[in-house]
Amino acid sequence: MKKVLVTGASGSIGLNVIKYLLSEGKYEITALDLKNKKSINNLKRYQRRINIIYGDVTDELLMTSLVRDHDYIIYLASVMPPLGEFSIKLGELVEYQGIQNVIKTINYYNENCHLIYASTTSVYDESLTGSVKERIKVKGLDNFSLNKYNAENLISKRLKHYTILRVPLVLGNIKKEPFIYNVKKDSIIEVTTNIDAAYAFVQSLKYLDKLNKKTFNIGLGQTGVVKYDEILTNILKYYGISMRYILSRIFLEKSYKSPILRDSDELDNIIHYRNDSLYNYYRRLERIGKKRVIQKTLAKPIIYFKTK
Repeated sequence: MKKVLVTGASGSIGLNVIKYLLSEGKYEITALDLKNKKSINNLKRYQRRINIIYGDVTDELLMTSLVRDHDYIIYLASVMPPLGEFSIKLGELVEYQGIQNVIKTINYYNENCHLIYASTTSVYDESLTGSVKERIKVKGLDNFSLNKYNAENLISKRLKHYTILRVPLVLGNIKKEPFIYNVKKDSIIEVTTNIDAAYAFVQSLKYLDKLNKKTFNIGLGQTGVVKYDEILTNILKYYGISMRYILSRIFLEKSYKSPILRDSDELDNIIHYRNDSLYNYYRRLERIGKKRVIQKTLAKPIIYFKTK
């Protein structure tokens, strides 16, 4: 049975990765994340079916002991915006030092191990579209995107077996992910969902011979191209107003980029990972917001003035 290590396992994508890996029934799974109330609560449902390790990807000894014993690494550990912009040093440690620990161990002890790394489509510039074929303009990248770009370069130069998946804005757990609000409202963007993103990472394990040493964009394709303000309006409509929404829209710098991807079909044509849609995401919002009657009522004036 092949062994898979998932870092950042208690996050929105990570939890779905674990779910899909378990459904395959052919992997021994180790989940790694920081030990805190959130990660413990998120992972406890799986504690009898997978190996759960609480620790830090910047811990060299820990990563050496884990990476040397696994066939595949799905690296989702990240310091997402806005935290990544407020804590620059932390972002550098997780995105760069963590990857260095993985690379070093693979090259010394486990050269056949395949790394699947979660990067970001925010490495593209301010243009409306992005493609893996275009040259990245490093000047002007925010800290989060720059750390991802540097990690990509390190991986491509030092590993024989890797796949890089660039992930756009992920529509996931509205209760826990403030970076969903970190985009300019007039932006035309391409998104994905935590369900499709997770499935892409798991499906990639079946096609590593075709994906090796390559970089791909993940996205919903044309069905996922939308004006960001439409997403905000539907969040208000189906989930209602929240303090997280108010504080994020007022105080967060809207720096996250999620451009339309000219080649997001390429990966789907190989591994066939797209099963979700914006429509399905809004229906999930509607279900979890069913009892939030007051919050949705309070949101109606905002929706009215937004759509005037």
